[in-house]
Amino acid sequence: MTTIEKLDDAIAAAAFRRLVAHLRQRDDAQNVDLMGLAGFCRNCLADWVQEASTGVPGGALDKEVAREAIYGMPYAQWKQQHQAEATPEQLARMAESVAKNGRT
Repeated sequence: MTTIEKLDDAIAAAAFRRLVAHLRQRDDAQNVDLMGLAGFCRNCLADWVQEASTGVPGGALDKEVAREAIYGMPYAQWKQQHQAEATPEQLARMAESVAKNGRT
C-alpha cells in the first residue's frame, strides 16, 4: 500500500499544482465556503507553502509571495475581483468546521 508519505515528490507536486490551477479557475468558490466545508482554503495553502519554504536553504518565502503563488495574482487584487462579503451563516459554518481541524 502506498501512503502519502511514500508518494513520489514529483507526483505529489503535480497533483498540488493541479489543485492550485483548479482553485484559480474556480474563483466562484469562496474561501469562506471552502473553510466551512473542508476547514482549509487558498490562504491555508499559501501558509503551508510559506511554512514548507522555510526548510529549504535560501527558499523562505514571505506571506505575500506565497499567496501570489497560490492565487496567480497579488492577494489584494484577487480579493477585490473575486471575494464577496461573508454572510453570518458562512462565518458560522466556517467556525464550526475549523473547530474540527484539531481533532485526530
